[in-house]
Amino acid sequence: MLNDQLDGITPFMAVAELKSFTEAAARLGVTPTAVSKAIRVLEHRYGVVLFQRTTRRVALTEAGDSLYRQMRPAVADMLSAIETLEHYRHRPQGTLRVTAPRNNTADYLFNAIVPRFRQAYPEVMLDISLDDGLVDIVAEGFDAGIRLGESVEGDMVAVRLTPEISWSVAATPEYFIRAGRPVIPEDLLRHEAIRYRFVTSRIVHRWEFRSGRRDFVVDVKGGIIVNDRNLLMEFALQGLGLAFVSDYEVRHHYAAGRLESVLREYIPSDSGVFLYFPQRSQTQPKLRAFIDMAKEVASQPGFLDRFRE
Repeated sequence: MLNDQLDGITPFMAVAELKSFTEAAARLGVTPTAVSKAIRVLEHRYGVVLFQRTTRRVALTEAGDSLYRQMRPAVADMLSAIETLEHYRHRPQGTLRVTAPRNNTADYLFNAIVPRFRQAYPEVMLDISLDDGLVDIVAEGFDAGIRLGESVEGDMVAVRLTPEISWSVAATPEYFIRAGRPVIPEDLLRHEAIRYRFVTSRIVHRWEFRSGRRDFVVDVKGGIIVNDRNLLMEFALQGLGLAFVSDYEVRHHYAAGRLESVLREYIPSDSGVFLYFPQRSQTQPKLRAFIDMAKEVASQPGFLDRFRE
């Protein structure tokens, strides 16, 4: 094995450079006897004598000199690589991979964070992947993810980015004029719905409601099913039917009068959006810097107001 082949190389390099078993032992923090034993084991393994030793001096043999000259640049490269690890430990750098869904929250968050992050940490490359499906961030090689709290696995560290998020059923004013406004969830059975299919499970979202202590589902009907939230919004804006949406997705459409909401009082809020990552990963400077900046951005009133009624 490689570890066996390299065993004894460090003592060998130290003795070869210092021409002294005693000085090599002092550098390595071991006894001269331990260094001598390591060299003997190395010589025995490969069947060659590496040093000529007398009471007054230590000299490399021809085989030892050949090994030393070939190993010296390799050892220098390894030490350089180890020094690079030290840079990673102290300064954010490398590639930071983040997964998030395609929605306005991710867009708003990244638009707020990325320019500031790039200015503060130019040595970090941000690799952002938008995917509406659930992603195993460890298996897929991501450093962190952004998802609704209900989607975050229990063994992850989760940092809240938004308060709880309200939901409602939305449609254009023209649709409500044409089809009427549902007053209770059961009225939806007489309406056209634009339904959403979850990307990972491929299950069509069932519209859930709460009245008092009773939770129930209304199996809405409709001629359109999509697996993209932006397309869902687009079809709703075209007046093609009702959409089950979160406030953060359509707040600006509500404000502009393009969409109106109904049945808000029957829909419980969800837990909100979280930045999540494996426990041991948060010690990486690049991820720690991103976490701190995301928390700073998410704590600003301008950001939080976007998710409040």
